[in-house]
Amino acid sequence: MDLVRILCAIFFPPLGVFLQVGIGKDFWINILLTFLGYFPGIIHAVWVIAKK
Repeated sequence: MDLVRILCAIFFPPLGVFLQVGIGKDFWINILLTFLGYFPGIIHAVWVIAKK
């Protein structure tokens, strides 16, 4: 299942974070990072998925 989340995180980072932790602090941080730059959003999403 982590592979699916990581693939989602690469194509749409907030979706990968949402599938891992739901709507919470990490989700909103990822939305902000994705808007500021696509790659920071990807890095954060993969980090959240790998951390949990």
